[in-house]
Amino acid sequence: MKQLLTLALLSGTSAALAQDLTNNGATITLTGGAVLSVAGSLANNSGTLDLSGGGSNNQLFVGGNLANASGATLTPGTASTVTLNGTAAQQLRLNGAGLANLTVNNASGVTLPAGNNADVAGTLTLTNGMVTTAPSATLRLVNGATISGENTTRYVAGNLAAVKASVPGGAATAFPNGLTVTPATTLTNLTATRTAGLNTAQVSYGTDGSGANKGIDQIWQTSAPLTNAQVVLSWLAANDNGLTGSLTSAQVWARATAPLAGANWNRIGNTQNGSGRSVTGTVPTSANYSFFTASTAAAPLPVTLTTFTAKAEGPAAARLNWTTASEFNNASFTVERSTDGWSFAAIGTVPGAGNSLTPRQYTLLDGQLPAGAPLLYYRLRQLDLDGTAHLSAVVTLAVSMAKVQFAAYPNPAHSQVTVVGTPARATVVLFDAVGRLVLRATADDNGTTQLHLPDGLATGTYFIRTGASALPLLVN
Repeated sequence: MKQLLTLALLSGTSAALAQDLTNNGATITLTGGAVLSVAGSLANNSGTLDLSGGGSNNQLFVGGNLANASGATLTPGTASTVTLNGTAAQQLRLNGAGLANLTVNNASGVTLPAGNNADVAGTLTLTNGMVTTAPSATLRLVNGATISGENTTRYVAGNLAAVKASVPGGAATAFPNGLTVTPATTLTNLTATRTAGLNTAQVSYGTDGSGANKGIDQIWQTSAPLTNAQVVLSWLAANDNGLTGSLTSAQVWARATAPLAGANWNRIGNTQNGSGRSVTGTVPTSANYSFFTASTAAAPLPVTLTTFTAKAEGPAAARLNWTTASEFNNASFTVERSTDGWSFAAIGTVPGAGNSLTPRQYTLLDGQLPAGAPLLYYRLRQLDLDGTAHLSAVVTLAVSMAKVQFAAYPNPAHSQVTVVGTPARATVVLFDAVGRLVLRATADDNGTTQLHLPDGLATGTYFIRTGASALPLLVN
């Protein structure tokens, strides 16, 4: 026969007073589908609160705080349900104890105070009101537990952890707190903790090194680092964190260590439409990431370039050197060269480090400088593992001129220049100050060349070059 034990309101002449239940050493047992309703707070200070009797769906309703002291025994069984249904804000203080099923039906909300963790092994059901944990408290869904009823007005703000005994390799495993993981190899006893809705930088949302860019108000942390795995992040509109209008260009971001002020996150996904509040990223084989969040595409490049220089090496070569402070998903660097600052061509590629948090140095020798260009332009094309490319700033190199073996007159010139002293039939070229070809001519058998300057040629400094020799020409 179903048993009902109710501690209800005691009516007074002017107000109703809640009846509390305090256990100081006794054993309270619910069995056979019993219902215990406590209108006020229930404090299990010592002794035993056993909700498992008979294996039936025993029910406990609490209208005030529910507290299980350290050292007291709380036995939930596998089918019992605890419902927090007060009208004023309630606290859940279990000191690490667990419940089979928990229902929250309180418009004023339920909180887990600092240092108080609680486990749910069956279903966490939200029908009304928020659940909020202190930063140092965690509500855990264990043994495959699920959550029901989360939406933008009722969800777990703070730390909601979920535990999976096994995450099979090659298969997508969905955690009930919005994280889906597909690892390359099987993972065991993986805990994913979602911290959400606290509106606190580097606690519930990430920022870049400048602090100018921010992510959604949800961060996931895995108990073991992920590598060579796909992750899918899903979140509530309540945690857009002001990014609602720009989620069409969303990305997944990750970190190996806990977020810190002034520390960048690392992009692990292509730019994608996150308007549906779900984005996908891939942790490369060279990384070990434990923290994940979503943000827009506006953030620093995944490679922090600290230096990039071009220096002459001998009479006909240039040495390119560059240094990175950190690299994330960096496939390679391609050095590109130009003689006019506009049209660039690749001259060599150097593999990147993939992922690195330590400074790295790179070098490439340009051993075939183009003839006749007094100024060369260089830039780096950095390629991510996902195929996205980024260009560095341009550096220049003034090409050293060999000892001049010829002469030109008049200098300054206006319309015509005579060049003497070159080898017979030599090619003579005229470049402007930024290395663009102005005209080309051929010397006669005596080594003399007539350069007819184009009409309207701008006043300034130009360079006459033949072979490895060059000299400046002033046009007025």
